[in-house]
Amino acid sequence: MTVPPPPSGSWDPGGRPGPLTAEDRNWAMAAHVGSIVTAWFALGLIAPLVVLLLRGDASPFVRRHAVESLNFQINAFVLTIVFALLMFVLVGFILLPVYGVFYLVCVVIATVRASNGEEYRYPLTVRLVS
Repeated sequence: MTVPPPPSGSWDPGGRPGPLTAEDRNWAMAAHVGSIVTAWFALGLIAPLVVLLLRGDASPFVRRHAVESLNFQINAFVLTIVFALLMFVLVGFILLPVYGVFYLVCVVIATVRASNGEEYRYPLTVRLVS
């Protein structure tokens, strides 16, 4: 049974409510926006994975955002491969650009929410990492 994250604010490592620091918000933003940057050089899931490994234990807020971004990037990777394969039947030529716009919009919204210290859950995402 999983406990949903708090609606706003953050929790310190001891589990007590506490204010978010600018560093927490910056690391959470890096988990989202870094995926766009790393997608050009390698897989988009590298940035959220690095953030999760470096700061996931220090801040539950950063961990939630990094895990959410990592799950979205895994889904994006799989869907991109599927849509690329569907190009052989010409459907992928429509689906791939549409998904690209969806991807960018979702990452921008997630980055803004992280910047504001809010929670965000990507839509249409199978959550494989918890």
